[in-house]
Amino acid sequence: MAAMTKRVDEPTGTTTVGHEWDGIEELDTPLPRWWLMIFVACIVFAAGYVVVYPAIPMRHSASAGMFGWSSRGDLAAAVAAERTRKASTLAAIAALPIEALPAQPQLLRTAIEGGRAAFKVHCVQCHGSGAAGSVGYPNLNDDDWLWGGDLTSIEYTLTHGIRNPDHDETRQSQMPPFADVLTPGEIERLVAHVRNISGKGKPSAAGAALFETNCSACHGTAGKGGREFGAPNLTDGIWLYGGDKAALRISITKAHAGVMPRWNSRLDPVTIRMLAAYVHSLGGGETAPAPVVAVVPEGRAPGASNVGA
Repeated sequence: MAAMTKRVDEPTGTTTVGHEWDGIEELDTPLPRWWLMIFVACIVFAAGYVVVYPAIPMRHSASAGMFGWSSRGDLAAAVAAERTRKASTLAAIAALPIEALPAQPQLLRTAIEGGRAAFKVHCVQCHGSGAAGSVGYPNLNDDDWLWGGDLTSIEYTLTHGIRNPDHDETRQSQMPPFADVLTPGEIERLVAHVRNISGKGKPSAAGAALFETNCSACHGTAGKGGREFGAPNLTDGIWLYGGDKAALRISITKAHAGVMPRWNSRLDPVTIRMLAAYVHSLGGGETAPAPVVAVVPEGRAPGASNVGA
């Protein structure tokens, strides 16, 4: 049972707190003066901070404080200052036709760096941090382009996207699935021919005939593709969905219809232009649009077939 009797502890000369339990007592040792001073100073500082800075939470916000300062306000001011600093440069990029950017090295460098930052935010999810792409997502570092790799073509693709049904100016191509058009044997012969023209298989006369009838409208008789249709070059060994037999069989049988969003509904024109400059700078950019040569066999409509990767 505890006893409530204070006494002075002889070895230390300190008064006890007055309670004892099974012979155990607690000394009433005073706190160090320096500690008490710091503790009191902290309380005073905290009281002043609550008054001066936003600190008291309310239903929808917090107390504003005497100075009206906030980290959000500082951020907004810094962003506004940065926008003001960049305004003249961005205006110059916007006013200059994109094909004229290479003639302005300083503006081009600025556009590329701005595009690099925008790419990390908006494009890496599909194309990867190094823009190397993956199955179904193009590698932007090489010189293989479905719609063109010059600055103007890249800007158009970014602006209007690919296969956006709500936008009339979007890039549009369609390869039909041939499962209901060709027999499995014919598809195998077509696969053999496509592999042959890409340097991976033996010639197939039957496959070549099938290709001429079903695929040359978009890919051309030699299989080199058609940018007016977004039809890939099947002879260069670069494949979006894979060039082995199994992948080609799926491409021909089921077809693919990848989609890229149109960025004119999400980004301002200057950011799109800077993105185009950055993509163009990655290594495969073309100096001018490649000539478009449509090869349309008699009786065939352009865009009726788009066999390939």
